[in-house]
Amino acid sequence: MDISFKQVSYIYQPNSPFEHQALKEIDFSIKSGTFVAIVGHTGSGKSTLIQHLNGLIRPTKGEINIGDFTLKANEKTANIKDLRRQVGVVFQYPEHQLFEETIEKDIGFGPKNFGVSDEEIKQRIPQVLEAVNLSPELLSRSPFDLSGGQMRRVAIAGVLAMEPRVLVLDEPTAGLDPKGQQEIMDMFKELHTRKQLTTILVTHSMEDALKYADYVIILDHGQKYMEGTPAEVFVQKEALQRVQLDMPEIIQFIQSFEQRFGLTLRYKGQSIEGLAQEINQLLKEEVRADG
Repeated sequence: MDISFKQVSYIYQPNSPFEHQALKEIDFSIKSGTFVAIVGHTGSGKSTLIQHLNGLIRPTKGEINIGDFTLKANEKTANIKDLRRQVGVVFQYPEHQLFEETIEKDIGFGPKNFGVSDEEIKQRIPQVLEAVNLSPELLSRSPFDLSGGQMRRVAIAGVLAMEPRVLVLDEPTAGLDPKGQQEIMDMFKELHTRKQLTTILVTHSMEDALKYADYVIILDHGQKYMEGTPAEVFVQKEALQRVQLDMPEIIQFIQSFEQRFGLTLRYKGQSIEGLAQEINQLLKEEVRADG
């Protein structure tokens, strides 16, 4: 689903002593099938922005288009329930939203609430369990008997069971150890590719934004500050520092390497191993040239 924000502003508690403008004339477009990272510090407007994506809140000003759906201030959106079915949101600590007595019921709750038949839900459950790497043997157990990481996977399975076309991830690795963070992000990337989803990742992690996203939007104090591909955005050290963001470590390393050896090395999504091989080749060529 294509997504566009056109001059979108949002004000909390307007015309009151607590009025606060969280978004200010935001403009951007996301092509269907893109993996986009939205980056910014606390208070930058990230959480407010993603609440617009499934109509939890509506813009105070401007227009949002999500596929065939349009959200405007003070206008009802036809079939808002269908929009919410197609835009799945994984909030921070989604395991806190588990409540059913069994894992099977918890995964099936969302689809059932959106009118999916019991028979269809039974067909979907094995697929989403496989997607989140959980055993079908767990279905009859209480979700509260699982580890924290397993509980998070159950909550994610419940979102996937609605078969969304857009997947919104709000700091999905919060509270996980480094191994768990990588496993969850690799899982989302694989789902994104296999199901051709439009994926929107809200994150503080510059490393995750660089590794997984096709495109990056940086917010600052409710405004769009920068946007572009990770390779375009994350090399701009001074611009990032102005909004208290650091370059990803691998970009810092590449720039240090170029300065020290006077050689050109470009980040193209390589793994650490691939980067090491390129550096080795560059240094060998330099030695041969000097010889």
